[in-house]
Amino acid sequence: MKTVIVFDHPYTATAGNNVPHHRSFLAALLQRVMTQLRQENNEIDLMDLHADGFNPVMSAADLSNWRRGQATDPQAADYQQRLLTADRIIFMFPVWWEVMPAMTKGFLDKVYAKGQLYQADTMKTKLTKQPRIDIITTMSTPNLLYRLVFGAPLAKLLFRGTFLKTRLWHFKWHNFAQVEKKTLAQRQQILQRFTI
Repeated sequence: MKTVIVFDHPYTATAGNNVPHHRSFLAALLQRVMTQLRQENNEIDLMDLHADGFNPVMSAADLSNWRRGQATDPQAADYQQRLLTADRIIFMFPVWWEVMPAMTKGFLDKVYAKGQLYQADTMKTKLTKQPRIDIITTMSTPNLLYRLVFGAPLAKLLFRGTFLKTRLWHFKWHNFAQVEKKTLAQRQQILQRFTI
């Protein structure tokens, strides 16, 4: 089984080793996920957006290509080909201002594009393997507050506005809230218990 991981954190995938001022719990989760996937003999394809230098901005030229159903740039075209072969896609990113960072949003805009990964007229996905999609996020906002006060905007944007809209049915969201308030021992326990 091939798993594509779309990882978005400015510190990149290298930040999972608890090095002060270059550490990310999300990157530690990535290490845990990759270890699990390897133990299950999965083929892993990591798209580390910051390490890859992905440009999330949709320029006028990009938009012109997007409207004609063409790849916005060579990197987006490469990502698209890799996604087409995925049995599973895992998106990993921090939640900022209650939604995904610009890098992830730009990835969806430029890579999960009409004419490339979904049909323009029907909105039907071209991901014919119907991959399972997992979203793994970290956020400072408490879970209950995020759902009740803010209305879980990420769920609406991704699940309703992207996946269901293009007929991708199999998805799950794993959210880790207020991790920064937990002790090192508590974070390590979370990592040990987490299974994807």
